[in-house]
Amino acid sequence: MSSEPAGRGGFAPYRQRWTGQRLPQPHKLLVLGFAGAVILGTILLSLPIASASGDRVSLVDAFFTATSAICVTGLTTVDTPSTWSLFGELVILFLVQIGGLGIVTATTLIALLRGKRITLPERLVVQEALGSIELSGVVRLVRYIILTTLFFEALGALVLFTRWSGILPADKALYFGVFHAVSAFNNAGFDLFSTSLLGFKEDPVVLLTISGLLILGGLGFVVINDIYRYVQARRTKIRAVLSLQTKLVLLLSGLLIVLPAAVIFVIEYRNPETLGPLSLGGKVLNAYFQAATARTAGYFSIPQGGLTQATLFITVLLMFIGASPGGTGGGVKTTTFGVLALSVWSTIRGKRDVELFGRRLRDGAVDRSLAIIASSLFLVTIVSLILSVTENAPFLSILFEATSAFGTVGLSTGLTPELTPVGKVIVALVMYAGRVGPVTLAVALWQAQERQRLIRLPEERIMVG
Repeated sequence: MSSEPAGRGGFAPYRQRWTGQRLPQPHKLLVLGFAGAVILGTILLSLPIASASGDRVSLVDAFFTATSAICVTGLTTVDTPSTWSLFGELVILFLVQIGGLGIVTATTLIALLRGKRITLPERLVVQEALGSIELSGVVRLVRYIILTTLFFEALGALVLFTRWSGILPADKALYFGVFHAVSAFNNAGFDLFSTSLLGFKEDPVVLLTISGLLILGGLGFVVINDIYRYVQARRTKIRAVLSLQTKLVLLLSGLLIVLPAAVIFVIEYRNPETLGPLSLGGKVLNAYFQAATARTAGYFSIPQGGLTQATLFITVLLMFIGASPGGTGGGVKTTTFGVLALSVWSTIRGKRDVELFGRRLRDGAVDRSLAIIASSLFLVTIVSLILSVTENAPFLSILFEATSAFGTVGLSTGLTPELTPVGKVIVALVMYAGRVGPVTLAVALWQAQERQRLIRLPEERIMVG
């Protein structure tokens, strides 16, 4: 029996020693798990009790909404508060919560509540799905994820309830606070105001609370846990160091909010449809919120259809990059983008290794990042081309819609309700692919790395560039 320790290398060290039982494959479980949740959500939302009018919502709209909720996107073909009953809204909220936590985390939680012991194969699945570096402590990490999620959602709900209790009845303010806190932390973007947060563009409490929740949810639970352990160690004067992953996530998350916010502020400063009518403080606040929400949240405080072409394109880029691994957001992930950018910089400088913060990145990280970004670009391009045929809209609006669906963002220039039935199905499938695609591709690449060939073919060079 091999004594090789478990680590980030995937399942290979255990395949030889686990006989008589086939190890589960996390990418297959993710695909099937999300598909099952979409089917269940579609059935529930197509029931008459889910409709505010008592009539069945069309199957296409129910399917689209269920997919958008479980994939924590927020794109909607129908108005949420006027279309769905309380039952329908609670179904959406439940799907958002499950989709944000992840299928593996949710099923592990159910098993723990039932008192079931988590076996080694199941721990391996959790490890791969959550992006945990070590095998030990993955069940403890699941518990931490649940508690962290409930804590931040409860805190956000309390702040929003306090703010909205002055303009809404107490019970409605509480319900709205819980709904939007859960939706924001899970980067879903579903709202009960019909116009997202347009009515709160000058309200720093609401915008800062919502943006704070979506940023925290997008950081990734492993990163939040690492920061928590670092702070606790510093308090007890124990030497502690943040992991390279945490440093890179924090660096990129900060840059991808501050720099785009500054550019959007300058571009939209005099735009009468967006920042133009606002005070200076309102301009700064909404430029920041636009940059933050483009990272897979879906809430908006200024009309997306009124943005300039330049800001729309910046938003497309931010939506494509998305949030960080192990979080509630989508996109190709900040670290994937960062690794590829660092690789380009290293190549320009003539360096073989990709280095950051005094560390060398592991071999294969660049290849995996390139594969994820290239396949994602291909998907967005093909979908944009297809929608250009099925929909009657400007190409930038179509590209915006396709990228928003892939990045599970939820922002739209107003095209979503106008989609044809074929377009709705296509966009729904893209949301599903965007939610499970990059993750499953990454897991598959991790496992493929273990299957090294014993024979290598002769090498020959070709010209590139």
